[in-house]
Amino acid sequence: RLLLRPLRATDVERDYEAVVSSIETLRRWCQSDWPSASLTLAEDLEDLRRHEREHRERQAFTFTVLEPLTDRCLGCVYIGPPWPQEAKVCEGASYPAVVSFWVRDSELAQDPDQHLLVTLLEWFRAEWLFDGLVFTVSQGSERQARLLREAGLVLRHTFSSTEGRRHWWVFS
Repeated sequence: RLLLRPLRATDVERDYEAVVSSIETLRRWCQSDWPSASLTLAEDLEDLRRHEREHRERQAFTFTVLEPLTDRCLGCVYIGPPWPQEAKVCEGASYPAVVSFWVRDSELAQDPDQHLLVTLLEWFRAEWLFDGLVFTVSQGSERQARLLREAGLVLRHTFSSTEGRRHWWVFS
């Protein structure tokens, strides 16, 4: 149903189309004013170049979620090192990681995010070495929090950004 592969700068047109189709959801998801209503293809390209560089340098891993038959971008998956607030949940882990993901609004009725989460959990168990894996979601992302609970993950921690404007749930 879904194809995941490393996000590349050459994905810019697919990614841009997915991002601008879900602006309000993405703003709630990341609790910021990104993406702006005036986001340009060039700005998105710069973002993709950064993600591709991080992936190549093994600092963080960003995957595009594609519809296999059409190569249409359905969303993204991000895997990276924990923030200090998330590290509490990963204490003692040799290879901690934080996962987050989003799926474009137009697809949610078919529940690809649920399928993606189940697929990710299986993939991490089978292929990755993370021994401290957490999923962090915005407290405004009720749907994702519900999906994580339904998948058997447990809310382990909550935290707010230093300025107190952003609030997060951490599941493992």
